[in-house]
Amino acid sequence: MGWNYPEISLEEMVKLIKGFVDILILASGCQSSGLPAHWDAQNIKKALQWGIFFENVVSHLCSSEAYLDSLKELDTSVTEITSNPSFPQGLSHLSTAVLSKGRAFVCEHFIHALPLSDAHLEAFLRAAIEMDLNELMEKEHDCLNIYLSKLTLLDSTVNLVHEPMRDSTMPSSEIAPTMEIDMSTAEDFSHLAVQGFLKRQSAVSCISTVKSGLNILSSAIKRDSWTSSDNSLVEARLRQDRSLTLTGNVGTLVDFVTWSCWKSKNLLYFLDMRTIRLVSGASMIFSAPKFQWVQVLERLHISAEGSDDKLSEIIELLLLGCIASRWSCLIEHFTSISYNPLSISQQYQKLWERGLQNFYAKEEMMSSKSRKVAFLSIWLEF
Repeated sequence: MGWNYPEISLEEMVKLIKGFVDILILASGCQSSGLPAHWDAQNIKKALQWGIFFENVVSHLCSSEAYLDSLKELDTSVTEITSNPSFPQGLSHLSTAVLSKGRAFVCEHFIHALPLSDAHLEAFLRAAIEMDLNELMEKEHDCLNIYLSKLTLLDSTVNLVHEPMRDSTMPSSEIAPTMEIDMSTAEDFSHLAVQGFLKRQSAVSCISTVKSGLNILSSAIKRDSWTSSDNSLVEARLRQDRSLTLTGNVGTLVDFVTWSCWKSKNLLYFLDMRTIRLVSGASMIFSAPKFQWVQVLERLHISAEGSDDKLSEIIELLLLGCIASRWSCLIEHFTSISYNPLSISQQYQKLWERGLQNFYAKEEMMSSKSRKVAFLSIWLEF
């Protein structure tokens, strides 16, 4: 039967959805150029009203069997929009079901904006409060007291479930409770704001806990690792030991110390927060279609006169992108390997036997990214 909703045409609805996607991108904190997006309370209110609009339209389509075909048509059109290669991957889950919770969907993007500045937080809260008060003003005479009563009730009903296990080395104030939140069931914008910010606070607290754990682990590795000065000192003392010199074991012991120093440096690099941020960013970049991440790299404007440090960072980003999906395996590999006193020629021969020749044989049939991943995979397995 096709589209038969009388209030708006399908073509106009599709055009509005595309505009709504642009609003959501800006609500997340960034313009398409990568520059920060700045919002004031008035514009946030307009964005929230768009969320209400789509919520109402989809609600009307779902409320009557006469509009079921229109709902299917709309869902098909939304699927076509999201399947476009240039469509933002972070919004690929957009559907009529998501639009039916439009106000919560918009709030979620504003609340999880990066970075969340004080000005952005103030503007969003002001917009949320004004939207709720305006809605109450249409229904109730004493809207302010009713609103304050609802806030008091919200404070007593927020569901906080504390984690059953705590790290005894960390103060309880640094461990946020886990949140049982369904933002789609919230009745008003203030409710959505409170739940959303508590959820974000919980996530930030978890990240802080992870950072503390990484710092403890890195400190332990630094404390137990060999340094370059230790290596030189041990080598000098070993060469003074005539028995070791006569048996020819000095080189082996020095190699062991060098290997231990190399292993510690690698682990410290992989556990460093800068590296983890690079891995996270690289994973996000390369999860997009090729033409999108190529555009990201092109915007870095590398020239012949560019700095070597900048070029090195880009190469580092590319290499980390190749191993992002094997990050856990990589850490496990470096923590589990033990010293193997093989010469370089012996190591190369063993590596060749483990499949390097197959890599070269198939190299021409593989994409550039696949070749990097395959080559690094062989080294990781070795």
